[in-house]
Amino acid sequence: MEKQLTKLNIFSLKGVQMRTFHTTWLMFFVCFFGWFGLAPLMPTIRAELHLSKGQVGNTIIASVAATIIARLIIGKLCDTWGPRKTAIRLLLVGSLPVFFVGLAHDYTSFLLFRLAIGVIGASFVITQFHTSMMFAPNIKGTANAVTGGWGNLGGGVTNMVMPLIFAAIVGFGYTKAEAWRYAMIFPGVMMLVIAFLYWKYTKDTPNGNYDEVGYSKTNSTKTDWSILSDWRVWALTLAYAMCFGMEITFDNVASLHFVDTFHLSQSSAGFWAGIFGFMNIFARALGGIVSDKVGGKFGMRGKGLLLAGVLLLEGAGLILFASSGNLTAAIISMLSFALFLKMSNGATYGIVPFINSKNVGMVSGIVGAGGNLGGMMFGFLFKSSTITYVQAFTYIGIMVMVVSVIVLITRFQKQPVLKEAEEPMIAVA
Repeated sequence: MEKQLTKLNIFSLKGVQMRTFHTTWLMFFVCFFGWFGLAPLMPTIRAELHLSKGQVGNTIIASVAATIIARLIIGKLCDTWGPRKTAIRLLLVGSLPVFFVGLAHDYTSFLLFRLAIGVIGASFVITQFHTSMMFAPNIKGTANAVTGGWGNLGGGVTNMVMPLIFAAIVGFGYTKAEAWRYAMIFPGVMMLVIAFLYWKYTKDTPNGNYDEVGYSKTNSTKTDWSILSDWRVWALTLAYAMCFGMEITFDNVASLHFVDTFHLSQSSAGFWAGIFGFMNIFARALGGIVSDKVGGKFGMRGKGLLLAGVLLLEGAGLILFASSGNLTAAIISMLSFALFLKMSNGATYGIVPFINSKNVGMVSGIVGAGGNLGGMMFGFLFKSSTITYVQAFTYIGIMVMVVSVIVLITRFQKQPVLKEAEEPMIAVA
């Protein structure tokens, strides 16, 4: 009988656990492409659709708002349907607005398409849930952080690649107004390919799909709504609002910020915005790895202290970025706050699977939705006609530091993490 893996060999495709590991991060990566494919093209779209600053802000808010509700629903569906069916259905349905956003010819239709596209951001919850299913407690935080980070990497690659696809289409003789529309077909096709891979190469648990092992029959009614009264869940939700919420906000506004503040071209701005996302190749994983190491030695208290520390450094880095007077200083401070922001993402989900072992999908969904709620709140700052982008970054930096104090005083668990996790999430073996 196959069990959860206790080691993570990222270069392996052996066994259903590692095949699922690679398929699930790739799924989130591709969904990020669809989700944020429009962000680096916004300088062109803004001009073509004649959008005001407030309208651009509204499209940014719309792109993350739908994800909040979707993440809560997807968390519950993972507990009942299983992550495999949930992922395939989300990819198939989510690809439709990605393909059809090119039909938008005014502000209202564009806004509605961005709202619909936001649903695919819920793919993150599937990635974290499915990874938690495949790995043992001692390595869960690391595995979650690597899949989450490599998936988030899609945000950086999107910022770099979509302007190149756009430029190539223009090179073939299409107008800029046509090019951004055709460019979005690329992520839509990728989503369909991943849906096929998910169907062919993954299983819900190391022992088989829910249907095969009778998991859903015995667990479909197991949602324990008392988790909503657990303060630890809300502390993690706040933390994730500050780190992942800032990450998706930055993915959305970075290109516009670099174009407007430092007068870069759309391609150059996309490149630097992409570097921010590219740090996910190691930074989120680093947060998860350190969280597992600290948890093994100091238990949940150590994991909580680590999260508070990296959030504090993220907030300080954001304030430095806001006050950068030239491009060089902006890039250096961006890289510093990006490191701690992405480590915070990993450290948050180093704690999530241990909060309530019977409702991991729900907890993962609530905390994940918190990330998008943060992104939506920050979006209101960036759409304001009285607040500049620089001021918005400063205010967010202060908020992040306040939340780090809340995390600091939250007791996540008294016992060492490995003792708490003796009862693994999957009791199906």
